Amino acid sequence: MTVTPTSSSGNTAPPASSSSNDNDAMSQLSGNFSTFLTLLTTQLKNQDPTSPMDSNQFTQQLVMYSQVEQQINTNDNLKTLIDQGTSNAASITTSYLGKRVSITNGSASLAGGEATWTYNLDAAAAANTLTVTDANGKVVYTGAGETGSGSHTFDWNGQDNNGNQLNDGTYKLTVTPTDSAGAAITSSVASAGTVTQIDMTGATPQLVVGNMEIGLGDIAAVAN
Repeated sequence: MTVTPTSSSGNTAPPASSSSNDNDAMSQLSGNFSTFLTLLTTQLKNQDPTSPMDSNQFTQQLVMYSQVEQQINTNDNLKTLIDQGTSNAASITTSYLGKRVSITNGSASLAGGEATWTYNLDAAAAANTLTVTDANGKVVYTGAGETGSGSHTFDWNGQDNNGNQLNDGTYKLTVTPTDSAGAAITSSVASAGTVTQIDMTGATPQLVVGNMEIGLGDIAAVAN
C-alpha cells in the first residue's frame, strides 16, 4: 500500500499577499502532513506481518514533506531580509534631508526657468553638441557647447529652440564632444541640488531634489 499526500480541491482563489500565501501554504502542509502520519500509523498497525511494507515508501514521503517545508521557510526568511533591507534604506535615505547632493545621471531640475549642469571633457574637442531632453525623452533643446578640456557650466533658461518657455520639471543634458576626425571624446555630466523630501511610496526610497526624484545610486557627493 502506498500512501500519497492529500491535496485540497476546489476553485482557485484570487492571488493573495506574499505573507498570506506563505501562511496558507504552511497551514495546508501541516494538515496534509498530519493526515499522512495518521494514514501511515494505521497502515503500520494493520500491515500483514508476513509481508511488511517497504520502509522506503514512507521514508520518501517524509523527505518530500521536509523539502517543501524548507522551501516555505526559505521564502519566509527571504521576505524578512527584504523587509529589513527596505527599512534600512529608508533610514539611510532620510539622512540626506537638507543636504546638497551632486547628481551624476545627467538630470537636473528646471525651476523658475533655471536649470544648471556642469560637464567635463577629458580632452579638447573640435565640436561639442549639448542636447536637452524632457522626462519623456523628447529633445527640447540643442546647442553648441564649450570645446576646451576640463570642466564647464551650462545654464539653461528652460526655453526650447523656438524660444518657447517649457514647464518646470526634470530635464536631462547629453554632451557629445568629438575631435577633428569625428571620434567621440570622453565626457561626464553632473548637476547639484538640495534634498527637500523623501518619497517612500515606491519599492525603494527616492530623494526629491527640486522637481525631480533620484535614487541613491545617482549621487556622487553630499555636502551640508
